[in-house]
Formats: sequence, C-alpha cells, structure tokens
Amino acid sequence: MNWAELFSTAVAFKLIALVAVVFAIMAVTLKNIFHCALALAAMFFALSGVFIFLDADFLAVVQILIYVGAIVILMIFAIVLTERITSESIKQTNQLLIPSFALCAALLVGFIYIIRGTVWSSQVPPIQAGTVNVIGRQLLSTHLEAFEVASVLLLAALIGAVFLGKEITKK
Repeated sequence: MNWAELFSTAVAFKLIALVAVVFAIMAVTLKNIFHCALALAAMFFALSGVFIFLDADFLAVVQILIYVGAIVILMIFAIVLTERITSESIKQTNQLLIPSFALCAALLVGFIYIIRGTVWSSQVPPIQAGTVNVIGRQLLSTHLEAFEVASVLLLAALIGAVFLGKEITKK
C-alpha cells in the first residue's frame, strides 16, 4: 500500500469511529426514547464498520445480526407496543449530571494513564483469512448441538413474543 491508500484508510476509519461516538452520545442524550433506540442502532452499524476496518469480518456481521437485528429491534418493539408512554408525565431530568461528568472525566484520565503506560508491540500478527468459514464449520460440526439448542430457544422466544404481542379480543 502506498501512503495515499494508508492515509485514506486512516481517515475513513477515524470518520466511522467518530460517527459511532456521535451516535452513542445521541443514544444517551436524546429526549425521545424511540430516537434513542434508532441512534443506538446507527451506532451499532458504525461499530460494525470499525470492525470491518480491523479485518474482523465475523464480528462485524455478528454486530449487525445480534445487536441491530435482535436487541435494538426488540427495544423498538417494546417502545411501540407500550401504550401511552408519551402521554405520561415522566421526569426527563437527572440530578446527577455533575457527578456523572466527574466520573466520566476520572475514567478518561485513568484510561489515558493506562494507555500511555502500556508498552505496545510493534509486531502485528498476520491476519487469518477466512475466519467466517472456520467459525461456520466449527458451529455446524463440532458445536452443532449447542447451535440447535440456541435455535430452538430463539424459536420459543419468538413464539412467546408473538403470543404476548397479539391483541386479545373479547367475544
């Protein structure tokens, strides 16, 4: 790779990481809970982009499938199915704003201290090609029973969610 490709890759990585941070901040600061869930989904998508840049293709796919495809969608369904969540006068302020900023600042200083004090190796291990193929073969051969138990458990949860979510009509 020449210097232009390295520079453009670094800029794109930092841009996607910045987008992830912005959406994470939006997820915890927006007032509308539905918008918070959408910002969380966007943050997970951006985080999968960071994983792609780090050559962790399996983690990127899992990030989208599990976090965006399951957890955030479940949160959105819970918000939508909850009746009258916006009509109630729910307190939207927090009295612990200053202590939370102080705690975040202390954690940031601690992390910077730890990162600066760590001796980082300049040797980068070679990236294994085809990590998804290796993990897929392991899931469908060595760990097939656990894979099937997880799929039956997810099916039972889906049937339970449909049962709980359907509207009950009285005759």
